[in-house]
Amino acid sequence: MIEELLPAVVATAETFDDPPEATLFDAEAVEIEKAVAKRRREFTSGRWCAHRAMRALGVQPVPLLRGERGAPQWPSEVVGSITHCAGYRGAAVARRRQLRSVGIDAEQHEPLPDGVLDVVSRPEEREHIAELSVRDPGTCWDRILFSCKESVYKTWYPVTGEWLGFEDAELEFGAGSFTARLHKSAGGLTGLRGRWLVRGGIVLSAIALEG
Repeated sequence: MIEELLPAVVATAETFDDPPEATLFDAEAVEIEKAVAKRRREFTSGRWCAHRAMRALGVQPVPLLRGERGAPQWPSEVVGSITHCAGYRGAAVARRRQLRSVGIDAEQHEPLPDGVLDVVSRPEEREHIAELSVRDPGTCWDRILFSCKESVYKTWYPVTGEWLGFEDAELEFGAGSFTARLHKSAGGLTGLRGRWLVRGGIVLSAIALEG
């Protein structure tokens, strides 16, 4: 599904379970050897998808170790993003000469827990999704908002190396698309555009930032 949201220069891979053939490089396995079983499965399947996407891009896979804030450390010629939630793991990669950054996120299509929306949104956004919910009550707009903000951060951070709070991005939705107006300036970024979809109980969002 994720390939539908991204341009052709992005290579993607996804899985809806944890394949028994999914493996890690030794250096990756060391990073999660003390993690609980659920976290090991998520990490392994996510990295497995990333390795597959890199091969599809024509790049030899290498260990993707965790850097600051846990973000994968991609090879210098690659930009990419990994995501996972219950029932979905995916990765997207592109050559740095073609894109500046990529951010993807997956969430289960269900309402956010009580109180979370107030934490992750601005007042204007809550008004916006309330209006959308009246027109389309079968869609969990609060969860879509959350997913899109995660994609915004995953796109922003590799470019700027700075934290971006939920309140620092103001989102507006179109039909399968969104725009993010940034209230924090860094890396020459003032706004981002992305796409989203809901299918099979999963929310997916993605941004491909051109140079």
